[in-house]
Amino acid sequence: MKLLISGAAGFIGVHAAASFLRRGAVVVALDNLSRPGSVENLAWIKAQGGELHFHHLDIRNGDNVMRLFAQHPDADAVLHLAAQVAVTSSVTDPRHDFEVNALGTFNLLEATRQFCPGAAFLYASTNKVYGELDQAAVVERDGRYAYASRPEGIDEECPLDLHSPYGCSKGAADQYVHDYHRIYGLKSVVFRQSCIYGTRQFGVEDQGWVAWFTIAALAGFPVTIYGDGKQVRDVLWVEDLIDLYSRAIERIDVAAGQIYNVGGGPRNTLSLRELVAVLESEAGARIYPAQANWRPGDQKIFVAGISKAKRDLAWVPRVTPDEGVQRLIKWVRSESSMVAGIVGSLKHTPILLSAKASMQ
Repeated sequence: MKLLISGAAGFIGVHAAASFLRRGAVVVALDNLSRPGSVENLAWIKAQGGELHFHHLDIRNGDNVMRLFAQHPDADAVLHLAAQVAVTSSVTDPRHDFEVNALGTFNLLEATRQFCPGAAFLYASTNKVYGELDQAAVVERDGRYAYASRPEGIDEECPLDLHSPYGCSKGAADQYVHDYHRIYGLKSVVFRQSCIYGTRQFGVEDQGWVAWFTIAALAGFPVTIYGDGKQVRDVLWVEDLIDLYSRAIERIDVAAGQIYNVGGGPRNTLSLRELVAVLESEAGARIYPAQANWRPGDQKIFVAGISKAKRDLAWVPRVTPDEGVQRLIKWVRSESSMVAGIVGSLKHTPILLSAKASMQ
């Protein structure tokens, strides 16, 4: 099998590349190495062994994307994981956000259509395409927020409601990927992902909140909780996500043209308060988060309904939040200097304006 992976030196990309390399696949990795930690992630992928071909490439450059794809008409799958990932960064620089998320996706779709139209095309979208979900009534139960009448979470029939430049750019890409199946017959699949976490994730306040809290707890960075800490998200261990990608490629005749909500689902949820408690217990570090007011647009809860992915792809998350956080703590401790250095450097970039927790 041959795969082309965009964003291959990012958090999800390194795990996807490593997983397929271990299975003997040929991996053509694309990344512009712009994010802190990507160089270290690339070195880690190379150390895994296997047939890896890395290309330092920016997906905003359509001509370069076309030239690369022209060299690989035999690709079996394209995993499109490259993205601008922060809501606040999209507000600060909406043009960059649009060019990476919307135009970059279009470039990859066109290159796939022209040079490897038989390949499976998997796109990492986001639950942010659903907006604030004002129509989903929320109650408080047992010290955390819950849906009043959605025990299985938010399903794929929920209407789109694009908020922020990030939501618009990812939503536009989401719909392009979906429509390229209808119009051109591309074997494209959309995964609307919710709170993926795991090792090699250099979390910051705008995304990667589980990793950010874990790193901050062990490195001694100050954290702030917006709201009351009862906010809930479903969380999915990254290797469970890669398993889903594999199943979609194996069952592409079923998955092509489909949209899937992807997360830990209703049985793998965490509130901010619960994560702090787990970290204090497992890491042995007392955490004293500062408190701040709710931010406009912050959801009290998001839980992905994953029944469709279970049904179509015979997939189920395997790693519980407790087990996943323990694995994350072990990794942060084993790579403490590197992790603290990379995340600490982000304090001096627009991505991390202050050490505050946002459940993106």
